[in-house]
Amino acid sequence: MSSGLDGVVAAETILSHTDRNNGMVWVRGHDLPDLVANHGYEGMVALLWDGFAGEGLTRAGMTAALGQARTAAFGDLPRWMPLAQGRPLYEGMRIALAAQPDTAAPADLLGALTVAVPALLRADSGQPAIAPDPALSTAGDLLRMLHGKAATPEMVAALDVYFTVMGESGLSASSFTGRCVASTHASLAAAVLAAWAAFTGALHGGAPGPTLDLIDAAEQQADLTGWLETRLRGGERLMGFGHRVFSGNDPRAEAMRQALDRMGPMAGRLAFARRLEAAVAEAIERVKPGRKLPPNVEIMAALLLDAVGIPRQGFTPVFAVGRAAGWIAHALEQRKTGRMIRPTSAYVGPAIG
Repeated sequence: MSSGLDGVVAAETILSHTDRNNGMVWVRGHDLPDLVANHGYEGMVALLWDGFAGEGLTRAGMTAALGQARTAAFGDLPRWMPLAQGRPLYEGMRIALAAQPDTAAPADLLGALTVAVPALLRADSGQPAIAPDPALSTAGDLLRMLHGKAATPEMVAALDVYFTVMGESGLSASSFTGRCVASTHASLAAAVLAAWAAFTGALHGGAPGPTLDLIDAAEQQADLTGWLETRLRGGERLMGFGHRVFSGNDPRAEAMRQALDRMGPMAGRLAFARRLEAAVAEAIERVKPGRKLPPNVEIMAALLLDAVGIPRQGFTPVFAVGRAAGWIAHALEQRKTGRMIRPTSAYVGPAIG
């Protein structure tokens, strides 16, 4: 038995491959730098869904399809928004997804998420939802619907990089949950709702917010390395450092770092993040010589989302907009090629018989 299923192969997939030793992720044969430079989020979605949600999908076609889906989703807001208003944000997201019909197509579900996130965030501050612009990209329209005005090109580009590199990550807990549900031949809407439920945990999609909390606290320390050393000796986890898959450089983090660099002064606390990384390396060497605790993707994700004006409570829902592309792809692939997932367990309870 492998606790946490580490190293257990549970599916064959054509969607993505992660090379943990060389620090690279491929989506349908394209590495992350190529995805960022030549495909963008909509192009990456087209690659993931091609053959499952249509044939010969393209970036332009996906941009148009998702724009139309956002328009339809906005028209559907009055049906479920009254039930979600006044509830915690994660509950509102569950209501939004539960309201999607079993007949919802992949683009419908992604469009609904993209509209629901800014609508719910604005409702929390007493502001009305803003209608989408179907001609915009997912990143550009989400920022526009959230802030009430067009975002700068640099902000749109940065969020597009974030969505592109975070859209698919193999059999993460949420993607595996979606595959399990899809394997029963439940609806795609049910699989996405289940994936969202798994995603909300602090060890999964809920990580970027606490990572920014760590950065906030670290900035207040006169002796940063000493403060970190005390936390490490006390057994505390440093959010944003260490990763279960990547032992060194995470290519997703590097892509986001470059996007933040291109934002210039708008990138906010990127310089302090570099100082924090060096201080963590020094502290871990003191506490556990020879062990590495490299920064993971959450550091750059938290800084990027903060830089484009996403409120901290919105980090996980915005993350879900990007990752839903992968959830949907895994669910579609499982329904097309896989059996119902039914593992066994080892009984370790009281003696019987």
